[in-house]
Formats: sequence, structure tokens, C-alpha cells
Amino acid sequence: MSDTATLTDTELAYVQRSPIAPRRPPLAASGAIGWLRENLLSSVFNVVLTVVCALLIAWIVPPLLKFLVIDAVWDGASRADCLPTPERPEVGACWAFVIERLGFFTYGFYPIEERWRVDVFFALLALGVGWMAWLSAPRRDLGVIYFFIIMPVVSFVLLIGVPALGLPHVSTAQWGGVLVTIVVATVGIVVSLPLGILLALGRRSEMPVVRLFSVIFIEFVRGVPLITVLFMASVMLPLFVPDNWSPDKLVRALVGVALFASAYMAEVVRAGLQAIPKGQYEAAMAVGLGYWQTMRLIILPQALKVTIPNIVNTCIGLFKDTTLVFVVGIFDFLKTIEAARGDPQWATPVTSTTGYAFAAMFYFVFCYAMSRYARFVEAHVAAGERR
Repeated sequence: MSDTATLTDTELAYVQRSPIAPRRPPLAASGAIGWLRENLLSSVFNVVLTVVCALLIAWIVPPLLKFLVIDAVWDGASRADCLPTPERPEVGACWAFVIERLGFFTYGFYPIEERWRVDVFFALLALGVGWMAWLSAPRRDLGVIYFFIIMPVVSFVLLIGVPALGLPHVSTAQWGGVLVTIVVATVGIVVSLPLGILLALGRRSEMPVVRLFSVIFIEFVRGVPLITVLFMASVMLPLFVPDNWSPDKLVRALVGVALFASAYMAEVVRAGLQAIPKGQYEAAMAVGLGYWQTMRLIILPQALKVTIPNIVNTCIGLFKDTTLVFVVGIFDFLKTIEAARGDPQWATPVTSTTGYAFAAMFYFVFCYAMSRYARFVEAHVAAGERR
């Protein structure tokens, strides 16, 4: 080795013999400061928008917290506890009213001694929804059988009652509150998706009669408000069955909501079907698959995956539209609040506001949960595609 390539002991002392430990990124590019710079302060427009939003939050949130939490009344037995006094000139939300009427908001006029049946129904529904929503749950095939066959039958027996089984009959006219809202939303969502798929396939069918029927149904239902559909179901549905078989008001509303939601769901599914390349159909035909095999194994899984956001959006809209069933005389959750706020025992300036705030929280929690679950499914599907 030449002298120029030989290092002395002194020179070797300045040679790094081990890798340098990685350094943390600068604060301006990581952590909370980095997130703020990237998402809220990345441009002049974003800075202005962030300032405007911060001012709006500062204007709205403090008074809202003051009314809902700080000045709220949590304990009380009558309107006197929620009225202003010299010692408490400012009174916030009257949560004592909500707590006292929570049973009515949940069960409506369902007999008090039989409300355990509603609780069991809620537990069965939560089990079914959890089983179906858990994408890696064991034996999801059994979960499908439970959710679509076993649970509806058991729930019907529980809620309606069968005297021979020791369960007194409870008319649907006595149902109300959260029970009615959950029943209407669940039936509407569960029925509208398969019916919407059939209507979407029918609209794309090569058979003129099937295509014409699907088009007429979808366009007619989508062209009228839900209130009109509910009135038609309430008035016209009994004309097609014998008098002794005439369905009650709740069943008529369930039929109207399911038909209305299925028309919108059909267009959502059809958009997904049109997004599938033609080569997918040709490849299925090339391997000898029939029409229904092609749809079940190749086309529909891809189409439904593409339209997950739109399907969830339709379900959220349907859940909120359940409030319209009150126009045909059904006591849904919002209608129970309307009825309770007129009680002279709780007549105060803040009773109505408190009831509507409670309703807003209820609908927001359910709709936000559905939205977050949809994002979770999208992320799960995207991760599977990357793998």
C-alpha cells in the first residue's frame, strides 16, 4: 500500500467507526407543528380559511358549552328546577327533563312491565350488527343467517308478543321513540340494498319488460317526496289486501320507506355497475360463467366496493328520513320529544331547545358512526388491494 493511502493513528482518530444514530426530524416538519404547516398553513388561502374557521369556532362553541354543560340543570323533578331564579339568573339546558322522560323517548307507550323485551331486541340487533360489521369475525356465514333470518323472527315474536309463549300482545300503536326509529331504519336499510340491486340489474337488463318496469318504478319513486310515498303506502296499501289482513300503520310505513330507499339505492348500485370495465364481463363469459354467476362472483363485488361511500350516504339519509313517519301517525323518536316538550309539568323556555339538542346528538352519533365505519371498510379494502 502506498504512503498516501496509509492512515496514521492520529488520522484514524477522526474516522467514524460506527453509524451515526438517526436524528429526529426538525420540529417545523414533524409533530403538531409540521401537521399545522402542512394541513392548515400551507398557503395564503389556507391561512385565511383557518383563521375564519377558528373565529367561527370561538364564536359558536363557548356559548354552546355554556348552555349545554356549564349552566345546565342536571337534577330536578319539575319545571321549577329549570326556571331562572335570583340566585341563578341564567339557566342552560334542562337535562333533568331528558333524564326524567328518557324511558318515553326510548320505548314510547310500550308497557313498562314488558320493556325488557325491547332491551333484548336492542341486544340482539347489536350482536347482529357487530357480527356483520366485524370483517374478520369467525363464521360470518352463520352471521348472515342470524342477521337476516333468525334475528328478524325472534325480534318479531319478542316485540309483537305471542300469548301462547307467555308474551302478551303489544300493538305497534304502542311502540314509539328510539324503538320505532331503529326498527324503521333497520328494515329500510336491510331491505333497500338487495331490492336496489335487483332494480339496478333490471334497469340494465336486455329484457324490455323488466327494464321498463325497473325504469318506471325508479323514476316514479325518485320523482316524489318521501312524505308522498308514506301517504300512498298508508292509504293505498290496504286496498290490495282483504280487510281482515289490512296491515297496521307501522307496517305500511316500513313498506313505504323500504320502497323509497330501494329506488335511490338502485341508482347508487347502477353507478357502480357502469364503472366496471367491459372486459370483466367478457372474461367471465370466456370462462363459461352464466349471468347470475358473473354478477355474484365477478361484477357485484367490485361494483359494491366502488360505491361504498354512496351506499353509506344513502343509509345515513334514510336514517334521518325516519323522522318523517310521524306524518302518518307514528311516534318515532323525534315525535316523542315533540309530545314531551308540551307537557305543562316541564314547560320552560329551555325545554324545547334541550329536547332538540338531545335529538341532534342522537342522530349525529349514529350517522357519524356509520360514516366512520364506511371509511374503515374503504381503508380495509384498499389495504387488501395493495397486498
